[in-house]
Amino acid sequence: MSDQNPVTLERNGPIAIVTLHRPAVRNAISAAMAEAIENFVHEIETDPSLRVAILAAKGPIFCAGADLAEVAAGRGMSLARPDTGFAGFVDAKRTKPWIAAVQGPAHGGGVEITLSCDMVVAAETASFTLPEVRRGLIAGANGSFRIARYLPRPLAIEMLIVGHPLPASRAHALGMVNSLVPTADDVLPEALRLAQLVAANSPLAVRESLRVVRAAADQGEQDLRALQADAVGIVLAGPDVKEGASAFIEKRQPEWRT
Repeated sequence: MSDQNPVTLERNGPIAIVTLHRPAVRNAISAAMAEAIENFVHEIETDPSLRVAILAAKGPIFCAGADLAEVAAGRGMSLARPDTGFAGFVDAKRTKPWIAAVQGPAHGGGVEITLSCDMVVAAETASFTLPEVRRGLIAGANGSFRIARYLPRPLAIEMLIVGHPLPASRAHALGMVNSLVPTADDVLPEALRLAQLVAANSPLAVRESLRVVRAAADQGEQDLRALQADAVGIVLAGPDVKEGASAFIEKRQPEWRT
């Protein structure tokens, strides 16, 4: 799979499977991927034959988040679409349920993509890391507030300002992950099983139930996005963001200037 076609859409009856297909760079999100995901979300939303979607990935890493090569080159803002946000997904208006099939570690934006889904299936070998502060960045694709809805506040804070991985087994115990499976090969079959259970139900009832439960969880999100946007602007205007990305690419310790 080339960078010209880094995301695929497969139809399995009423189930759509969107797969990140850029394993050579750990499925790091590029501008092309963001545009493709946005288009697939729209296609799924407007196709009445599709009732539920799975977001999966090829290779040992689910998603490494933003492509830091693009960030270091000053093109980081191109990874977010105007109407749908980072990866063409985190702010997308969706009425159908999405299941994240996390077969391996998720980093940064990969975690934020996961948190944007409605349910999560993960392998025991998977983990979730928000390392942005170590790169001079902030979890600005809604991770800075969504993580606090899934985890106890002290652990959410630790993830955001320390940047250590959260093992999938602990995420499952805390309720962030719906289903924990032994290996990466078990993730997609389990996600399909869960999707089939959803698809067997009334599409209208599923859609309306999802609308209510999302509203219950997302009250106040508009204000939180405004607060997050202010914080992101401050961070991106400073010198640390390019230094953090450059240090990562050059495999050295960053030299912070703030």
